[in-house]
Amino acid sequence: MRLHTTTWGSGDRIALLVHGLMADHRTWRRVGPALSERGYRVVAVDLRGHGASGRAAGPEEYRPEDYADDLVETLPAGAELAVGHSLGGLVLALALERLKPVRAVYSDPAWYLRAGPAGYRAAAFVRGATMTREQVRGFNPDWSDEDLDTEMASVGVWDARSAHGLEDFVGADLWPARAAVPSLVVRADPSSLVWPEDATMLEGRGFTVRTVAKAGHTVHRDDFDGFMSALDDWI
Repeated sequence: MRLHTTTWGSGDRIALLVHGLMADHRTWRRVGPALSERGYRVVAVDLRGHGASGRAAGPEEYRPEDYADDLVETLPAGAELAVGHSLGGLVLALALERLKPVRAVYSDPAWYLRAGPAGYRAAAFVRGATMTREQVRGFNPDWSDEDLDTEMASVGVWDARSAHGLEDFVGADLWPARAAVPSLVVRADPSSLVWPEDATMLEGRGFTVRTVAKAGHTVHRDDFDGFMSALDDWI
């Protein structure tokens, strides 16, 4: 599936941005311009079922490999930088050998969906899509009004069936076997997806791992300055 894209800047270097579940390109509203100011032409996708991109026929077509195939069909190979958040980190890693970016950044990537009450539950995401703006603010007290506005707009057009497409992957080992290109993992603090022992394992596989203190899962919204600082010597 060809995906809808949004571009910031016109630099010679290309940076790719891939959002997480329930979001779309608007989650990068500060990151995209910040990278363009550093000389990048920044291309952000809306994954299938998100934003202005097409919808799949059913949950069975919202698998990680489907998202990864869409990235390869839509985005240019050989970008200088590729950044994926959460689900976007998972599908970026699956598409990496075909997209061939020079460097990769994975922000709190969803490489292992844990089972149990505190793990991945599609129904919890579906219920989350019905939250009011004030309820979303309660869960994300550090977000700006504009972040809240874009979140509500993104969730309003999200295909909730995509949450169910990930249920078969709960408990599956989707950790990358190695860092195929120089790769940075930016963790939330604490992270429900990349635990401290996971960070140690990833470092053993060639990843650089950095934690943004007291940031929630959407690190680039919870602490934009901390997120960009973590990327400083990568961008």
